[in-house]
Amino acid sequence: MILVTGATGNVGAEVVATLIAAGTPVRALQRKGEAPPGTQAVTGDLNEPQSLGPALAGVDAVFLLPGYQDMPGVLDQVRRAGAARVVLLSGGSAGDGDPDNAVSRYMAESEAAVRESGVPWTFLRPTAFMSNSLRWAPQLRKGDVVHEPFAGVRVANVDPHDIAAVAVQALLTPAHEGQIYHLSGPESLLPADRLQVLGDVLGRDLVLRPQTNDEARAEMSAAMPAKYVDAFFRFYVDGTLDEAKVLPTVEQVIGRPPRTFRQWAVEHAEAFAS
Repeated sequence: MILVTGATGNVGAEVVATLIAAGTPVRALQRKGEAPPGTQAVTGDLNEPQSLGPALAGVDAVFLLPGYQDMPGVLDQVRRAGAARVVLLSGGSAGDGDPDNAVSRYMAESEAAVRESGVPWTFLRPTAFMSNSLRWAPQLRKGDVVHEPFAGVRVANVDPHDIAAVAVQALLTPAHEGQIYHLSGPESLLPADRLQVLGDVLGRDLVLRPQTNDEARAEMSAAMPAKYVDAFFRFYVDGTLDEAKVLPTVEQVIGRPPRTFRQWAVEHAEAFAS
């Protein structure tokens, strides 16, 4: 039995689907709402580690999200339950040693809690997700222009499906214990490049309008705490995070190349329909 946290999220949903396709029993942790089809739903809250006992009972491995307020407490429950391993979804900035960056700090603290738990672990440090492009959908339902921050930054975006494929390998066998996997897609693209591909898939002539840093900061500040806005500006304006490099890790682990952005766009085209 595999416990998946964040089972309806971008990566968690793909982990669930991949495990089900492999015939592996899946337990989906949730605070409320419906669990993904084919899973065993169990209630619990990662912010309240003592609530996790029923979710962890009889679990062989855990797919874990980072950033919860008592990660050592969560990992203590995992260890007490006798889980054989933890696969932590982390991020590329976890190793940058920048405690003043809120995103880097919570990634690094989550990794430290897993390391110190005594439970065998694998860390996944992907680049930005291809699914982040879904934030363009509301704009594209209104017209053909997308306003985008950090338009000059190249990223080798990775498909969450590929992150999940690596995660499942690490969840099901001990062969990947103690590994830190940096994951990328197969192409280093500007936002305008991705939008052009998406336009080709949709049969539309799409235009990217770069936001100024002031415009980007104002829009982002309306949607997230200032400390996270500052973190993204450090990454993509100050250049402390380089996600442009195409890495071989996905193919090395799962035996096939990572998916292209075009493949992702074809699969998710309906999300951008008018």
